Amino acid sequence: MASAAGVAATVASALAQLGLNNQLVQDVIGLAITVATFVGTLVLVLLVGRLLLVSLVDRVLKSRDLDEHARKPLLKVTFYLVVFVAITAAFGAAGFTGFLTSLATIAAAATLAIGFAMQDILKNFVSGIFIFADKPFRMGDWIEWDGNSGVVEDITLRVTRVRTFDNELLTVPNSDLTDGVVKNPVAKETLRVKFVFGIGYDDDIERATDIILEEARNHPRILNEEGHEPSVRLTELADSSVGLQSRIWIRDPTRADFVKIRGEYVTAVKQRFDEAGIDIPYPVRTLDGGIDITDSAQLADAADD
Repeated sequence: MASAAGVAATVASALAQLGLNNQLVQDVIGLAITVATFVGTLVLVLLVGRLLLVSLVDRVLKSRDLDEHARKPLLKVTFYLVVFVAITAAFGAAGFTGFLTSLATIAAAATLAIGFAMQDILKNFVSGIFIFADKPFRMGDWIEWDGNSGVVEDITLRVTRVRTFDNELLTVPNSDLTDGVVKNPVAKETLRVKFVFGIGYDDDIERATDIILEEARNHPRILNEEGHEPSVRLTELADSSVGLQSRIWIRDPTRADFVKIRGEYVTAVKQRFDEAGIDIPYPVRTLDGGIDITDSAQLADAADD
């Protein structure tokens, strides 16, 4: 694309040949050509960027199966970049190269200052991009991190909002969810749940194991198929009990399913234990020792007082 100065020179030469060499007329025409060049370049680059680059980014994000709420902020960032490139190209085509140099210097200094002043915000922004790209969790997922847990309600480029199981809304900086370990129990189609049943040392381990397995197989929401069979292992020899760890699998886990299924299962096992006379002991503490009474008369006097 020819520069505005070059176009203005060509028009001025044509006007001179026609005898219209008035300087004011030439200045007005030059200004009009500069403005037209600026506006034309700006509109052209914006249209091309919106139709090509933004559309391409949108297709790439869709191919990664990103949700719509996650695509929108990334597409906005892409569009802002297109606008910046369009303005830069328009100034260059209009011949304002000196202005571009000054603008670049000012932008670099401003970027450095903003970077120092907004380190945490930028860190959370970059973390938000990683969350959108890596997809460690999605809206509606139950996640656990740093002693907290809840269901993801919203994900933005700066924060993630999580609703706890006590109905509290947590606004979590994205960097907190990318710098540490986040557990997503519902990320897969199945979830293994473990629970330790304690029985007495005098109880029949094999009978207790059979009851635990039978109740797991009888529950309609607990899987009993190849690769997902319920199992029981003796894992603890505590002070007052023998620990039998039950391992069961559930499909399409959510927190409500997890709590409900585990509660129903443990209740059924407890009832069967009661019927079979299997005890679930509680810790017992025995205190040993004695009191040496050297003067019973003094003790009697103290009691009377």
